[in-house]
Amino acid sequence: MKLPPMPLLLLLVLYVLLTALAIGRLIVTGAPDMFTLGVIPVLIGILLRSFWALWALRIYIAVQTLGFAALGVTAILATRISPEDARLFIGKTELPIPVVALCAALLLGFQWWVAFHRSTRNYLEQAKA
Repeated sequence: MKLPPMPLLLLLVLYVLLTALAIGRLIVTGAPDMFTLGVIPVLIGILLRSFWALWALRIYIAVQTLGFAALGVTAILATRISPEDARLFIGKTELPIPVVALCAALLLGFQWWVAFHRSTRNYLEQAKA
């Protein structure tokens, strides 16, 4: 079995971690959400090198981008309406919103780069041959 190119391999590691977190969240809360569980079919498609995997990857990233854009607009509006109430907490730790936004943008940018990288397309298209 040929290993995927390095950018796709890094994305696969990230998606395996996201899948573990999504399943853990599902077990703990009992509340499924397609934003996090949507990574599972993409991960399976890439691992199996299916013909639809590249499109699934791109669609999943597009859905993520729309979701983060909606969250960004909501955060901007909330900050304009009531700045003292527009705060982000994980546990008891407050996270600065600009840092979270930068991390989300970098994560999305990396995923888009991998999804449209020539080596990713070549790797997934070689499965057809």
